[in-house]
This record gives sequence, C-alpha cells and structure tokens, in this order.
Amino acid sequence: MLPIDRTARFILVFISLTATIMAMAQNKLYLTVGNRTMTATLAENAATRSLVRLLESEPVTVNMSDYGSFEKVGELPQSLPASDSRITATPGDIMLYQGQNMVIFYGSNTWSYTPLGKIDGMTAASLREFLGNGNVDMTLSVSNTSGLADVDYDKEEERIVYDLQGNRLAEPHTSGIYIINGKKVFIKL
Repeated sequence: MLPIDRTARFILVFISLTATIMAMAQNKLYLTVGNRTMTATLAENAATRSLVRLLESEPVTVNMSDYGSFEKVGELPQSLPASDSRITATPGDIMLYQGQNMVIFYGSNTWSYTPLGKIDGMTAASLREFLGNGNVDMTLSVSNTSGLADVDYDKEEERIVYDLQGNRLAEPHTSGIYIINGKKVFIKL
C-alpha cells in the first residue's frame, strides 16, 4: 500500500467530517404548531429513513388529536416501514403506530410501536402546553427554515425572549430563531 501524503489525508478527513455532519443534520425533525417549533432527535431505523425521504421534498402537516389523555395522534400521508416491539413510551417520545399513525406522548403508555424519535428538552408540562388541547395541525420538516427574514423591533419596548424549547431568556445568545414578544424572530449575531 502506498503512503498517504498530508493533503490526501486532509481530504479524507474532510470528506469523513462532511458525511458525519450531513448525517447528523438528517437526525433532526422539526415540529411546528402555530408559531412555535420544537426539535426531535430521530431514531435510526427504516421508518425514520422513509420519513426523512418523505419530508425532504416538502414539509407535511398532520392533524393531531388527543387520545387517552396521554398522547396526540395523527395520520401520516403514507405508511412507513414498521418494526413494532412492546415499548413503554414516556413524555416526548414519538412513535409510529400501525404503520401510518404518528403518536407524540405527553404521558406514558405501553404498547407495540416503532420508535421515530424523542423531542429534545421538553418536560411533560411544556409538551402539554406546546401541543394544546383538542386537535392541532402540526407541520413536520427536516430543515430549520422558517421563511422569515430579519425582523426589526422597537428597542425601547421590553423584550420577552423565549428559545424554541420554551425557556425564557434574558437575551438571545446565539444566532437562531427565538420567540420575542410572542413573535417568531430570526436573530443573526
């Protein structure tokens, strides 16, 4: 085998890192209800790979309804490959039920599901608040684009700032999307 020079080694490392970063980017699901968005880390299975392929072309909106006072459930536009096993779901778990139903838990239940993912950093109470009561339309996407440009605001007015996980902040600390005085705002720092 021929020795690899420094340039070739750099190129190999760069390609490897790029592939890793791209794989990590596809590991997130963005869930939007109204003007609030939360993220979820996807499980690694055939169902999530199929879901990502579905969402790569465009976001999908799913009508979610309460069931059993512990979950929201909604029908996806197509069936995904199921690999069900008996699981005790906990708040924040996202599951596939019967191949075409997405279930988001704000309580707990034991049943046969295919894991789709886990909502990042949300408590049961914050999930209930995010998901609301009754039916909600939830938009699923694999990119964190909001379609919003920079928004000007009255600098004299008190700003009430929340991150996308619902945590109140004194000020935005990194570039990204925040809820400021009840409106979704992109901040570029």
